[in-house]
Amino acid sequence: MDHLINHPVIITVFSVTILAMLILDLGVLNKKSHAISNREAAIWSVIWISLSMGFSGIIYKFMGAEKFMQFQGAYWIEKALSVDNLFVFILVFGYFNVAKEAQHKVLFWGVIGALVFRAIFIFTGVWLLNYTYLPEMELFGRMVEVNYLLTIFGVILIVAGIKSGFSKEADDGSQDFTKSPGARFVHKFFKVTDQFDGDKFFTVKNGIKMATPLFVVVAIVEFTDILFAVDSIPAIFAIAPDDPFILYTSNIFAILGLRSLYFLLANFMYMFSKLKFGLAFILAFIGIKMIIAPFYHVSTPLSLGVVGGVLILSVIASLVFPSKD
Repeated sequence: MDHLINHPVIITVFSVTILAMLILDLGVLNKKSHAISNREAAIWSVIWISLSMGFSGIIYKFMGAEKFMQFQGAYWIEKALSVDNLFVFILVFGYFNVAKEAQHKVLFWGVIGALVFRAIFIFTGVWLLNYTYLPEMELFGRMVEVNYLLTIFGVILIVAGIKSGFSKEADDGSQDFTKSPGARFVHKFFKVTDQFDGDKFFTVKNGIKMATPLFVVVAIVEFTDILFAVDSIPAIFAIAPDDPFILYTSNIFAILGLRSLYFLLANFMYMFSKLKFGLAFILAFIGIKMIIAPFYHVSTPLSLGVVGGVLILSVIASLVFPSKD
């Protein structure tokens, strides 16, 4: 990240943009809880994608085309893999009967948690990668430098892709989310009431301060994001393993736009019925890219083209061959 010292404007633009948008989001536009309409969700989706693309333009100007392509690749990979996360959120909100007016607040605080945990995962991961290179060795007739952590990540992604592609749909609403790690964590440390109190996370009942089911839902969302990061964070390491700034900024821009995407997705799930197969292919592709990296470099533009093409084909297949459910 030494090159960033010469470009403080990039860090300033990123920090000011994120902080301003978060204050505008919770402190001004959504100070009072309300149901998010499709129109509002669509407008905010366009705004977040536009901000992301604008920031990538700044990266192109100050850091060059390669960093620009790395940002784009990491951004769209994170965006795509996070759609699976949104499907789970839909199930969680339905299971706990969370009012539409309160869903935005839950997702907002879920994003705040993601800002912190993704920073820990990404910067720690890049630090570890610097210490996991094996001594240069001869393999298959050529001298190579293998990073065993990236190789492990690659295997994990290939396995995750295979499991995702062949797994049966688990969207029948039969899951018991009260037994999830997030719910168990809250019940272990707080007294929990079984009644909502508007959009409040805590309420007073019979003189006792208690957590509401909405707080339980926030905890489930946070733990779910951490679990999904097991796939998405290793995946973006294949794009820019030595640049935590590119990885973190692309990750955050992708995540911040997911709340508005959620409210669109909840009403248009049929457009993504075949997406799981596309995501499975992307995970396997990135895993293979990691494993063969010491022998063959898959360029960032090629990776971005594969990811974009697979996503487009997945959506087209979903529309042409819609799910029977």
